[in-house]
Amino acid sequence: MFAAASTDGRKTIKDDSMSNKITATGCLLAAMIALGSTGCINPAQGPSLGPLAIPIPVSPHFQDHMEDKAWEHERYDRVPILGPVTAGGPVKALDPPSDDEVMRALEHARTVEGGIPFLYEKQRNNVRIIKHKIADYIDPPRFVPLVGPAQLHHAHYKCTIFFEEVTRVGWPIPHEIRNEDAREVIYVDHNHFHIVGNVTGGTGSDY
Repeated sequence: MFAAASTDGRKTIKDDSMSNKITATGCLLAAMIALGSTGCINPAQGPSLGPLAIPIPVSPHFQDHMEDKAWEHERYDRVPILGPVTAGGPVKALDPPSDDEVMRALEHARTVEGGIPFLYEKQRNNVRIIKHKIADYIDPPRFVPLVGPAQLHHAHYKCTIFFEEVTRVGWPIPHEIRNEDAREVIYVDHNHFHIVGNVTGGTGSDY
C-alpha cells in the first residue's frame, strides 16, 4: 500500500509540472502575439510607435496661428537699435506702420479668423486705412542693459480702419448681417533705440 501511494504521488507531481510548462509556454506565445499586433516589435514591418503612429487631424487654423506668431515676432515685436542721431538735425520717425502691421493688429482686436464654415463666418471687405502720427519725441540718453548708452525714440501712430463687415450664420436660423460702415481705431507704437556717442560696433555691426 505504501509503494502504491508513493507511485500515485509521483504521477501527480509530474502532471502538475507538465501543466505549468504548458501554461508558461502559452503565456509567452500570447505575449509575443500581442507585441507583434501592437506594432512595437513587428519583424515583418520593423519598429513602430503603435497607436501613437496614427495621424491626428489638426485644423489649419492652428498652423496659420503659429506662422502668424513667428511672422509678427520677426518683424514687429522686437525693438530695433539704430545709429546715433545726427547733430543739429531734426529728430523725426520716418517709418509709419505698414498696412500689414495695421491689419494684423486689427485681427487681434476684432478677429474674423477661426469661424466654422457654413455655421458662423465673418468677412472684411473694402478696407481703407488712415494713419496719423500723434507723438514723436526722444528720451534723454541713459544706459540700457545689453545695449549701452542709448536714447529711446518714441513714435505713436493712430490708425483708423474703415471696412465692411459681413457676418454669416448658418444655424439654427440662417441669416446674414452686413455692416457697411464698420470702423476700428488701432494705436501702433514704433519705439526704437539710438546709440549715443561715437560707438564702434565692429565689423558685423549694423551701426
